[in-house]
This record gives sequence, structure tokens and C-alpha cells, in this order.
Amino acid sequence: MNVLVTGGAGYIGSHAVRALIEAGHTPIVLDSLEHGHAASVGEAELILGNVLDHELVARACRQFSIEAVMHFAAYIEVGESMVDPIKYYANNTMSVLSLLKTMQENGVGKFIFSSTAATYGQSEKVPIAEDAPLAPINVYGHSKLIVEQVCSWLARQTEFGFIALRYFNAGGAHPDGTIGEDHNPESHLIPLVFQTALGKRKSISIFGDDYDTPDGTCVRDYIHVWDLAKAHVKAMEHLANGGASGAFNLGAGNGHSVREIIECARRASGAAIPAEIKPRRAGDPAVLVADPGRAFETFNWRPEISDLKSIVGSAWQWHSTHPDGYADAEL
Repeated sequence: MNVLVTGGAGYIGSHAVRALIEAGHTPIVLDSLEHGHAASVGEAELILGNVLDHELVARACRQFSIEAVMHFAAYIEVGESMVDPIKYYANNTMSVLSLLKTMQENGVGKFIFSSTAATYGQSEKVPIAEDAPLAPINVYGHSKLIVEQVCSWLARQTEFGFIALRYFNAGGAHPDGTIGEDHNPESHLIPLVFQTALGKRKSISIFGDDYDTPDGTCVRDYIHVWDLAKAHVKAMEHLANGGASGAFNLGAGNGHSVREIIECARRASGAAIPAEIKPRRAGDPAVLVADPGRAFETFNWRPEISDLKSIVGSAWQWHSTHPDGYADAEL
């Protein structure tokens, strides 16, 4: 299939581009490079632009005979979403409505949406299944939930198929070490830990050590980014084969605390990695762990390398060999 990958030069998007190519599909990347990196897309076609550019997206759909869209282009910082809600609703919600309208006008009826476990908020039941109440406690999660709801109505009323993939915590880097995580500014735990290991930060901050968890720090379900990317291909092929629309969790099904991540990173890097306790952040649930059974059953997909040692080890391979991310490749 010919697939338009919006945000395909970002962390997860670039891995999805690689997974599409390996599965025999043709990805066309659309990215503004606000946070993405041209070097991450390899030999894939790269269109520089924004999904809000109706004519650009329409032209790409026609020129490349696009059959499906994978949408990764979004702002992802929970804390920032609470400070600047309009920024998140404009980019994460309104821009997707523009994209969906352009798709509809150009006969593209298959949509894979990068959603989030933040749509659940602070779930009372763990692990979290897809039928858990959707009650986000931050703007980021709500901005994604609105898109899911719009897609659900479109699927009921029109010839439109969608899969919303609710990520838990993506981590790691491609097994061959050639692409990985590079955000500026960085806010994700694993790369921040390794920035500390590389001497780029004095210490790693632990935001709260008084949660109702085994060691007092937040617990998250970590899934290897390569397993995550391959799930997107499986979801798209499910739609292509006439499968039903819906929302699916993507996680490994077990949780690890912030302290566990730091200790695993110390073992991988051999560095001391000083840690400093800070106050809790607004919008951070204590525990987020997936029940990924629906994706296992529907897509015949299972994570293969999502044990903590593999996730953290592959991340260290990337960060230790690319201490400045993609900077050298883009000079």
C-alpha cells in the first residue's frame, strides 16, 4: 500500500516508516521538521509541510495514490499541555480534523491514529483494558480523545475505517542502532537518564516519590519502539483486509517504576546517574499498565523485544553512539 505518514520524521513515526518498508509498503513522509529529523526517514520520500496545508496534503494524496494515512504529527508534552491548552487543541485536535477532511475529499478511507493511554486518566483498574472509562486528567489526553470520538462517528456514518492505537510508554531505538529518540527539548525519562549518564545533565529528576506504588515512584508500561512500529503495520493491514475500526492498547502488559528505569540504565551504561527527588507534576497518574490482549487477538501482534533490558539497552546503544542525536547527520 502507498501510505502517507504524517510526522514520519519523528521518533515513533520514523520507526513506523522503516517497518512499512520492511513489510513491502511504500511510505510517503509529510513532516514540518519542527521536531522531526530529515535524516531519520532514510530513502523514503519526504514532503516538507504541515497537515493544515490542505492543498499540499491533497496533492500528495493524488500524486502518490495514497491508500492509507498514519498520523503521528502531534505535540506530546503533558506538562506543557496543562500550561498551554490552546496550543494542544489546535495542533493535536483541529489539525487532524483538517487532515480527515482532506482525506475524505480525496478518497482516502483508512486512518491509523497515534493515540495515548492518557485517554484513560487515573484508571481504578490495572491493567487497563480498552473498555475502561475514558476520563483524561490532562489536556494532552483529552486532545487525543476528541479525535478518537470524531473518528468513531465517521466510521459509523461513512465509508471510513480507523484504528486508534493507545500507546503506553515507548522506549528504545531500532535494533540496528541507526535511528532513535532525539527531542529538543527532551522530556522522556529514558533519554533524560542517558543524557545524565553522558554528562549532559547533572542529575535525573524523579517527580514524586510518595505515590501508592512499591517504591513510591510512578509506574509505567514500557513498549519497545520497534514492537510499536510493527503494530502500526499490522493495524493498517487489518483495515485493508476488511477488519473493523476501533481503539487498541499498545503495551507490554507489565509496569516498571521510575527507579527501576534508572537502575537498569546504570547497569547498561556503567554510569552512576545521580537522581534528585522533585515535587509531583500535574497530570501524572501513579500507575499506567496496559491490558494489550485485544491487539494480540485482533492483529496477531505481540511485542517481541519489550523486556526492560532490551528497551534500555537499545536506547543506550543509540544515545552512546549519537550523543547529539541526528545533529551530525543534518549539518
